[in-house]
Amino acid sequence: MSLKDQLLDDIKQAMRAGDKARLVTLRMASAAVKQREVDERTEADDSVVLATLEKMIKQRRESAEQYRGGNRPELAEAEEAEIAILQHYLPEPLSEAALGELIDQAIADTGASGMADMGKVMGRIKAQAQGRADMGQVSSLVRARLAG
Repeated sequence: MSLKDQLLDDIKQAMRAGDKARLVTLRMASAAVKQREVDERTEADDSVVLATLEKMIKQRRESAEQYRGGNRPELAEAEEAEIAILQHYLPEPLSEAALGELIDQAIADTGASGMADMGKVMGRIKAQAQGRADMGQVSSLVRARLAG
């Protein structure tokens, strides 16, 4: 079952269960996927759905951080609840050791020797780590390895 189909099935289950918070979040995710399909004029596969969910999670993390800075903890908690619902659809995150191995392998495979090769390394890693690691963190780790 594709990730998109899983989202739709879970929307139906949330409707039957009367779980309004989950239902609203899943409908937003489904709408974002459909919007991307319309914009790109293609059928969304799992990689597109994953990228969309990652983007939504990132937006909610930033919002929660701003709400906490603005002394609005109730809104921050609402954003974090949505993050928890959305993270259910992401694959198992990579451990730090596995991420380190992935970075080392990508550097070796691309023959990267400096910062000029960062794009090649990140392109290789992104295909394997999408949905399993924060790409901002990956970028800083790659930058540190290539600089040092």
